[in-house]
Amino acid sequence: MALYPVIMCGGSGTRLWPASRPSRPKQFIPLAGNRSLFQDTVLRVAPLVEDEGQLIVVAGQAHRDWIVDQLAELEIQAQLLLEPEARDSAAAMAAAAAWTHRQDPQGILAFVASDHHVPDHQAFRQAVREAALSAAQGRIVTLGVAPTEASSAYGYIKPMGRGLTPVGAFREKPDATTARTYIEAGYLWNSGNFIVSTETLIGELRAHAPAVEAAATAALPSAEPGNVQLLTSAFSAAPKISIDYAVMEKTRHASVLEVDFRWSDLGAWDAIAASGEGNTGLHIFEDADGCLVRANDGVMVAAMGVHNLAIVVEPDAVLVCDLSRAQEVKKVVERIRASSPRHLDFQAVPPETLAEGGVRFADWMRTRALPTWSVIGQDADGGFAEALTLDVRAVSVARRARVQARQIYVYAQAGPLGWRGPWQSVADRGLTKLYRDYLRPDGLCRTLLTPEGLPLDETAMVYDQAFVLFALACAQETGIGDGAEPQRAAMIRDQLLADALPNGAFREGGDHSFQSNCHMHLLEAALAWEAQDPNPVWAELSDRIAGLAMDHFIDPRGFLREFFGSDWLPAEGDDGRLVEPGHQFEWAWLLARYGRLRGSERHVQAAQSLYRHGRRGVADRPVVAVDAMNDDLTLRTRRARLWPQTEWLKAALILAEMTDDAERQTLLADAAQALRALWLYLTPDGLWRDKMLKADRFIDEPAPASSFYHIMAAFGQLRDTGRTLNLAGLDDLSLS
Repeated sequence: MALYPVIMCGGSGTRLWPASRPSRPKQFIPLAGNRSLFQDTVLRVAPLVEDEGQLIVVAGQAHRDWIVDQLAELEIQAQLLLEPEARDSAAAMAAAAAWTHRQDPQGILAFVASDHHVPDHQAFRQAVREAALSAAQGRIVTLGVAPTEASSAYGYIKPMGRGLTPVGAFREKPDATTARTYIEAGYLWNSGNFIVSTETLIGELRAHAPAVEAAATAALPSAEPGNVQLLTSAFSAAPKISIDYAVMEKTRHASVLEVDFRWSDLGAWDAIAASGEGNTGLHIFEDADGCLVRANDGVMVAAMGVHNLAIVVEPDAVLVCDLSRAQEVKKVVERIRASSPRHLDFQAVPPETLAEGGVRFADWMRTRALPTWSVIGQDADGGFAEALTLDVRAVSVARRARVQARQIYVYAQAGPLGWRGPWQSVADRGLTKLYRDYLRPDGLCRTLLTPEGLPLDETAMVYDQAFVLFALACAQETGIGDGAEPQRAAMIRDQLLADALPNGAFREGGDHSFQSNCHMHLLEAALAWEAQDPNPVWAELSDRIAGLAMDHFIDPRGFLREFFGSDWLPAEGDDGRLVEPGHQFEWAWLLARYGRLRGSERHVQAAQSLYRHGRRGVADRPVVAVDAMNDDLTLRTRRARLWPQTEWLKAALILAEMTDDAERQTLLADAAQALRALWLYLTPDGLWRDKMLKADRFIDEPAPASSFYHIMAAFGQLRDTGRTLNLAGLDDLSLS
C-alpha cells in the first residue's frame, strides 16, 4: 500500500493581512517558528512516503517559485501540480487523484492543508497510517480533533462512536453558543485532512460531482517526467466547489478518526498569538502585555499601556487590532479593496527584459570587464592570467594554451563590437606570446607553460589546437598578427587531418580519448576559417565534424553524449551516461549556424532537438542551467557553472532568428531568462563567480579567465540577433 501525501496550497489567508497577501499567502510565511507553515507541513508528511509513494503539492501557478524555493531549502523533492486558476478543493483533490491513479491505481492519498500547525509530527503520522488502513478498504477518512474550546473558527463533525467511526454529520462554522452545544454532544473539530484511495475518490467524484472529475482528468499534463507540471486549461472547466459540498456531505463512505494532538489552522492573529511562537522583529513593551508583534528587519515597534493587541508591520501597511476581534480583519480587507486596492498585495518587481539586460551587459563589458582583464589580466610580455582573485589580483599558476587563445579571441572581437580600448595591442601582444612560447617547432601548440613562461606539458591536445585555430581566424578577420596566420592555421589543420581516425574523428589526449567536446571547438574554428579563407579544405572539415555529430555524437533520442568507446558507442559507466546541458546548447548554436550556412533543415532540426534537451537541464530555483544530467534526462547535480548560461543564451537567440511568431517569442523569453541567469554570476568589478552550489552560494575561488570566451561570444550573439530581428533596445547594441 503506497501512501501519497498531497499538500493543498490553496487559500489566501485574508484574516492575516497585511503579512499574508495573494502573492505570498500565509502558508509560505514563518508564523509559528523559523520555518514556514508549508515547510513544517512538508517535514511532517514527507516520512509518510513509503513503498514507492510520492509527495505531491497542488498549488496555483502564481506560487510556484515559493514552493520550489522552500522545498529546495529542505532538500526534499515533490511532484508539483500547478492549477491555471483556483477552482476550490474538489477540483484540486480530483487532479491529484487523477495524476496518482495514472502512476498507481492502488495508491492511498493523504490530503493535508499547507497552513496547519501540528507540533507533534509523530502523532500526526501515526493517525494518517491508521486512517490509511481503513481507506484501503474504501472509506474516506477525515481526522477529527478533540476540541479544546468552543471555537467558532472551525467546522465540526459528529462521530457515530469513538476512535475510527462513521460520520454522523458535518456542520459549518457555528456561533459561540452553538459551538458549546456541539462540544457537549461530543462533536470534533473538522481538521480538513482526508485519507482516501485514488479508486474511491475518483469513484465518488464521478458519482456526485462528475464535471469536477472530468475536468481534472482532462487537465492532466503529459506523462513526461518533470517535478513541476502545469495542469492544462481544461482544469478551468471544473465547477468551483469544495470537497465538503461535492462529496463529503453526500457520500456513504465517510469516516472520522478522533485525534487529540495539538492542532490549529492559524487562521487569524489570535491563533498566531496563542501558539506562543508568533513574535518577530525588534520591539519594546512598557506596561503592555498579551500583545503579538511582527515587524520587518530594521523596524522597531514600541508599545505602552496597551493589552491584547496584534501589531503587524509590513513595508507598505500596518495593522493594529484587538486580538479578540482578529476574525474581523476580513472586514478591513474589504474596505481596503474599495479604497486602496494596491495595498491588497505586494507590488511585484517585473523581471529584467532582454533589452534592459543587454544594455546593462554592454555597459559592464565596456567599463568593467574588458578594462580589468586587459590591464590586470595580461602581463607585459603578452601572457594572459589564468585567473583573477575577487579582489582583482592575478593568480600565479601554470598557464594553459587554451586560455591564451581564448583571450586573444575576446580582444580581437572587442574592437569590431565597438570597444574603444586598446584591443589591438592587447590581442597583438597575446598573439606574439602565443607564437613565441606556446607553439612547438612542428607548428602544433603545447598544452601548458609554467607561471614563468617555460614549457611544462608538450602534449598537443586537439582541444587546444582548436582554440589556436579559432584565435588565428579572429586575428585574420580583424587584421592583427604578422600576416602568417593562414599558413600557421593550415599547418595545424593538416597535421590534425593526418592523424584522424578511420571514421574521420580525432583522438583526444588525456583520459577521454573518444569524446565530442574537442570536435565542437574544431567545428567552431573551421566555420571561422571558412569565412576567411576560400580553401575548400576548411568547409570539408566543417562538413566532416557536422557529420560526426549527426552520426555518432547525437543519440537517436536527440541529445548529445560526451564520452565514447573506441567503437564510438557510449562509454561504459557514468561517463557514457553523462549529458551536459551546456554542451546541448553549445552544439545547438553551432549546428544552427552550420545548417543555415548549408541550407540544411536536417541540421537545424537537430539543433532544435538539442536545445529542447538542454532545456531539461535548467533548474527551477534559481533558474540556471546545471552542469550535468543522466541519459534519462534526470539531473545528476544541481551545481551550475557560469558557462552553460552563456550557451543557453546563444542557442536561444540564434534559434529565435530561425523561427517566427509564438515560437520566436518563447525563445526570446528564454534568452531573457538565460541572461538573468548569467547576471547571477557577474560581479560589479568586471569579474565573475564560476560555480554555483545553491542559490546565492558560490565556491569561493578566483574568476577563471577561460569564462571570458563564453561571455564575449554570448554578447556577440546578442548584438547579432538584436540587429537581425530589429529588436527594440538591441538593434544598435555595441561596446562603444
